[in-house]
Amino acid sequence: MAFKPIFLRTASVVALVLAPPAFAQTTADDATQTTEAAEPVNSTPDEATSGDIIVTGVRGSIVGALNVRREATQIVDSIVAEDVGKLPDNNVVEALQRVTGVQVTDRTGGEAATITIRGLSDPLTTLNGRNIFTAAGQSFSLQDVSANLVKQVDVYKTRSADQIETGLAGQIDVKTRRPLDFDGFTISGLARGIYNEQADSFNPNIALLVSDRWETGIGDIGLLVNGSYSRTKYRNMSVTAGALVPFATETPPAGSGLAPLERIFPGEGNVNWQPGLDAGLPTAPGSTLDINGVDTPYYLSRDAVFSSDLYGKRERPSFNAALQWAPNSSSVYTAEVFYAGFRGETSNSMMFSFVDFWANPQPVELYEGTNIVKSRVANDVYGFNSADYTRSKTDSFVYALNGQWDLGQRGKITADLAYQTSKYQTSFIAMRTERVADQITVDFNAGGGIPSYHFSDDSLLTDPASWNIAQLYDNGGRDKGSALTGTLDGYYTWDEGFLRQIKAGIRVDDRKASSYVRTQDAGVLGRSLTTLGEDALFTNSDFFDGRADVPTSWVLPKGSWLYDNADTVRGLYGLPTSDQLRMVKTFNIEEVTMSAYLLADGEISVFGRPLKIQGGIRYVDVDTDYDFFDRYNNGAQTSVSSGSHRWLPSFTARYEVTPTLRVRFNYGETLRRPNFGDINPNYSLTGDLTNVGYGSGTAGTADLQPTHSKNYDLAVEWYFDRDSAIYVTGFRREIEGLVVPLTVMEYIPNNGIVAGATNNFAITRPANASDGVLKGVEVGLTYFPKYLPSFLDGLGFVGSLTVLDSKQNIPQTDSAGNITGEATSSFFNVSDFSYNATLAYDNGPVGARLSYVWRKEFLHNNEARLFANPIGVWYRPESSLDFQLSYKVNDQIGLTFDAVNLTNQKQQSYYRFGSAGGQDTDNLGTTLLSRTFAVGLRFSM
Repeated sequence: MAFKPIFLRTASVVALVLAPPAFAQTTADDATQTTEAAEPVNSTPDEATSGDIIVTGVRGSIVGALNVRREATQIVDSIVAEDVGKLPDNNVVEALQRVTGVQVTDRTGGEAATITIRGLSDPLTTLNGRNIFTAAGQSFSLQDVSANLVKQVDVYKTRSADQIETGLAGQIDVKTRRPLDFDGFTISGLARGIYNEQADSFNPNIALLVSDRWETGIGDIGLLVNGSYSRTKYRNMSVTAGALVPFATETPPAGSGLAPLERIFPGEGNVNWQPGLDAGLPTAPGSTLDINGVDTPYYLSRDAVFSSDLYGKRERPSFNAALQWAPNSSSVYTAEVFYAGFRGETSNSMMFSFVDFWANPQPVELYEGTNIVKSRVANDVYGFNSADYTRSKTDSFVYALNGQWDLGQRGKITADLAYQTSKYQTSFIAMRTERVADQITVDFNAGGGIPSYHFSDDSLLTDPASWNIAQLYDNGGRDKGSALTGTLDGYYTWDEGFLRQIKAGIRVDDRKASSYVRTQDAGVLGRSLTTLGEDALFTNSDFFDGRADVPTSWVLPKGSWLYDNADTVRGLYGLPTSDQLRMVKTFNIEEVTMSAYLLADGEISVFGRPLKIQGGIRYVDVDTDYDFFDRYNNGAQTSVSSGSHRWLPSFTARYEVTPTLRVRFNYGETLRRPNFGDINPNYSLTGDLTNVGYGSGTAGTADLQPTHSKNYDLAVEWYFDRDSAIYVTGFRREIEGLVVPLTVMEYIPNNGIVAGATNNFAITRPANASDGVLKGVEVGLTYFPKYLPSFLDGLGFVGSLTVLDSKQNIPQTDSAGNITGEATSSFFNVSDFSYNATLAYDNGPVGARLSYVWRKEFLHNNEARLFANPIGVWYRPESSLDFQLSYKVNDQIGLTFDAVNLTNQKQQSYYRFGSAGGQDTDNLGTTLLSRTFAVGLRFSM
């Protein structure tokens, strides 16, 4: 790594930064500002002060979050734990869905998993201000942070020069507790039992915190240990209507060479039709294709239907420990360690049936006014079941040393040194079984976007003798990452004059990541499924809870048996066994980042009211060395070095129009660094499974550059009571160099593909080929009325709504990868409108929340360019109604009850591009989302 040249290029900047005293992350005007350093100690996390009133519990957490926003220089929304170990949700992501401007999705597995801030999906994740990550990724899986360990979560919508520069979406900083937060000995814990209705499982969630502090001859010393463990057994059930492909009508014209209702394949060079058109093939009645020189009318019909019944289990052990020493009133030293673990296993039972065979064709039913098939009967259809088993494991550690030194009453210096490691490993094995069914009857949308299908004899689905053993897929992977990070920050303040504060700091980060894979596949074995024996088989039951007219049971190999007897299974196919398996390295990366900033705060009087101004500049220099290893070419190594540097300005103005009315303006620039996987040029390939003449695959782009955003925010905030406020924020993001997928045909021989063997692949790579604008308005309200009768005293409302408008250009390419045109699209995972509303109640020993979140339909992803439907996959509107109740038995003991997804919502997708496609005619998948109910006991003393 070229460390010396980096240092020389930034030497002048570092010298400038070190000239004044270094600036820490916390100031009088910005009590929550976060850089990569420890937060101040001696706070009161369990109490929210509103004027001279101190409130706790549900109301205290809401008012505490409001106070964070009021006092911050940046626009920041927060979640504050009601008490030690009591964040009001099962995990951090679920808690964040009630923050203004935050949207979550991917709610399968009994929890929400994906988060966007104002429509952008790459928030910087930090822990106590330190950048954290999972294995070889650039971000951390927030759902792996136990809610039991969290003291507060801050969501920064705007950024200043003293914050880490990455994350276009903003920054999510998770704060844990420290021993000097408490007055003395503290022990607290919780035990919860969570019932997952869909899996019919009871799951434990436990946590214990022990903390103490002592006054000694060498100063105050504090020690805290906080541990948590949770386990969830869940079940995901989904039914999917396949993609659209063209078929002949019942009466194809002479000369076309087609039989009635025959599937029309693309043909050599896709001369018949072009798969993967953005808007799909035309759906108007009578639309034609040129088949052998004849204008031939066609129908569009699904090529398949399939069901997935996945059983999963995940475990999350985690802990943090902190040792603090305050030798005097002007210095504090902190040593801490944080661990987050994940253990997961899934066993998926998939049943897949083609609906594209035309033997003895029968008439089809069309959607009115279209050429799209709604229902049909197909004979002699090929289908397969797939038993997929995955086991994965993650271990992430963060070790840190921090020191804070006061410079009298005027300033502070903070130094922080952190080392973190993260390892992830996974293994996967899947066995398919196959058969040809006499007949299948399908209604691709029998109502509400859910298909219905049945075979002529569904009883054969559970008969092992009717299935033969087909392909085997056996692969695994291992990723690891590490980082050594040092920061030095400081500030100095003045009471009078325009200049009130100077802040400055430097950060050096050395990040390393590597990835390994193994894979081996085998073709059809051709034996009866019965040869595996009864112990190797699994038959599911009660599939889809009677909420769809589909088969509810089928037989296939047991996933856990395949995993436990993997070498036996490999031997059946003549594949190498575990003593011969070797992981192959795919990439090795080292990235050194050096940054420095200078930030100044000023204050002037305008019409007798203070106008506070903050301006700064951050300089970032990144040098990256990549080594890539081509597993399709005997591990041939390619080495690439790249470097970039950029100046990132920021400016904030905050004007107090009145003591309760505040206006803020912010301008800042941020970056989105490429994920390491996106710059890895190694292929991931899938064979020609749909007979279009080529397979598909993905690969990274080694010279991918960071995405850059210019961010504007204007907020008006009215704090009309001690614990009530309304705020409106308008924002605009001008984003340059957005990463979009571009597809090109490539010839890749000796690829080892078994299913759909081919040497030709449509390879999709990321490219900085798009620019976009995201703009919107968010409105938030917190209101605790004072005029309610005594039994309703403590009733309040917290709510917000967000309106977004996004647009980016998407290059269109031909099969050679040449850009032939341009389309416009919404950003992925952006709902134009979303809102959340919470009724909160806090009176005496009772605390309660009833929360509802809703988001409009949104573009989730683009599908592979293999079919005749629009490539855009949209999700229908999503919502969740949740309830939390707590009862304080006494000062030490409390009882809790929580319910999530009370209305039993579904997650549904459909095809759409512009005006093409829709929820009825182009429905795709439906996944049931489980309700969960939890009861718990909390204690603290």
